[in-house]
Amino acid sequence: MRFIDRRILNIAAIIILTFMSFGLIFWITHKSWSMMWMPVWVIICIRILASFLLFQDYSLSWSKVTQKTFLLKSIIYASAFAVYMPFFYKKIPISFLLSELFVFIFFMSLAMYGYYSWRNRSITKTKEVVIYGAGQAGLKIANEFHNSTYKVRYFVDDDKMLQKRSIDGIKILSQEKLENKIGPNKIDLLIIAMPSAKKERIKEIYEQLGSHFEAIKILPSLDEILRDKNFATQLKDISVEDLLARHPKDLDKNIIEKFIKGKKVLITGAGGSIGSEIARQCARFGASKLILLDHSEYNLYTIAEELHSNNITLVMQSIVNLELLEHTFKTHRPDIVIHAAAYKHVPLVEENISEAILNNVIGTKNTIDMSIKYGAQKFVLISTDKAVRPTNVMGATKRICELYVQNVERKNTEIVAVRFGNVLGSSGSVIPKFKTQIEGGGPITVTHPEITRYFMLIPEACELVLQAASLGHGGEIFILDMGEPIKIVDLAKKMIELSGKKDIGIVYTGLRAGEKLYEELLIDDSQAGTPYDSITVAKRTDYPIKKLEFDIQTLIGSEDKLQMLKKIVPEFNHQTNKKETN
Repeated sequence: MRFIDRRILNIAAIIILTFMSFGLIFWITHKSWSMMWMPVWVIICIRILASFLLFQDYSLSWSKVTQKTFLLKSIIYASAFAVYMPFFYKKIPISFLLSELFVFIFFMSLAMYGYYSWRNRSITKTKEVVIYGAGQAGLKIANEFHNSTYKVRYFVDDDKMLQKRSIDGIKILSQEKLENKIGPNKIDLLIIAMPSAKKERIKEIYEQLGSHFEAIKILPSLDEILRDKNFATQLKDISVEDLLARHPKDLDKNIIEKFIKGKKVLITGAGGSIGSEIARQCARFGASKLILLDHSEYNLYTIAEELHSNNITLVMQSIVNLELLEHTFKTHRPDIVIHAAAYKHVPLVEENISEAILNNVIGTKNTIDMSIKYGAQKFVLISTDKAVRPTNVMGATKRICELYVQNVERKNTEIVAVRFGNVLGSSGSVIPKFKTQIEGGGPITVTHPEITRYFMLIPEACELVLQAASLGHGGEIFILDMGEPIKIVDLAKKMIELSGKKDIGIVYTGLRAGEKLYEELLIDDSQAGTPYDSITVAKRTDYPIKKLEFDIQTLIGSEDKLQMLKKIVPEFNHQTNKKETN
């Protein structure tokens, strides 16, 4: 019924507006309302046909009219003009027909925008919003806000050419001018509509303007944004990840694509935070086949449902089971193996030392050995800054894995490791924990007021992992530039500030077993550079492979595993559970 109503209304609009435009032009040119009726009806019929045949014009909503609607209707009626003009140009001057067309389009636009304003007149604008970014994204959001309770008060843009101009009567200001306009008052909402902006710029805007707004929302990056959905529905609250993350300046996606494209890639721990993002990246960069291996049924199912591709094989098994792992390698013969499977949670590993050693050390050794045996071109170990002068069992196991990477007989397989710090928002990290504590009313628990950590966004860390891996020839430990370390207490304070809950307290609980105040990325100051400033290479540590293999087997069977860990990793200084409160 609504479909029929639209068609009838569309026909009625064309008939009425054509009569109006013809009558007006005829009156202007002839000073008379007496028109030639036959041409009028012919033109009306042609316009109705064009409206139904081109772009389904009858279905264009007048209540949600945009510049595109105006453009489409102009094209439709200009096309109709091209059809009827040859019939009448001998009887009616072309100037008359052109004038009538322009007046008709003017009347049509006036009717559309008048109806649009009338339909939306009842929406009370109770809140004010400032949009930072007067580009396409900002304009789209402003247009979508026409039907909301938000009134766009100002645009802000860094482009000096745009400043002092206006859009639909809304001024475009510089950031400094905006601060002067607002003064000590607060506006309801700031929207940062710059999907291509770097994280550093987002952080600057927040720090400089945050106090002037009740809330701040941000449009996702260009890689994350969904083009087929309203931008307003994709706005998200500005998060600590947006403020603390740093974008590597020399990320080279071309070399990553060249490394991954057309290759069969096996990813262990594929359902975890790092493994699943590696899987996304490999799919994006054109891997011919993904073999996703994980012992968690749920995690494997989740990433498989997300990627939803025919070139994915799911393998649910443990890397400790050498027989099953060998069957996987023998069956799929991967070109690249990315080893992200590991037990990483420091306190849990401290309570389950034997299982952690088995999974982290033996599991890694198994995966490397199978990569060599079945001729993988590249093996990449995901390592951690906790492997540097480790104070916990997890870090010590990862350091043994690094030693195996550097000293194993590689044959034709290039075996490398990539070492980096914490990733923002990963499972088991402090950010999800702090969010839960804030939602529960607090307090936030921090182990020590001076504890610091390196942080990076998961997607950017994984891209750098793939970039570093593409550079290796075998035996290297690559180190990612993580920027400056961040105090965990500062992270907690920032999250409290963003939540708007000023009554959340912070409680210091003391360092946990194996935890140290400061993480490091280098064992000593020796390192080599690469073509990229964000990626360096750690100094090689020699360890005779036969001795290392013997020591690993001894470690597995040892009653005193901590003592054996210290023998293999002399710099391992195990920190027992101690309480250091302030």
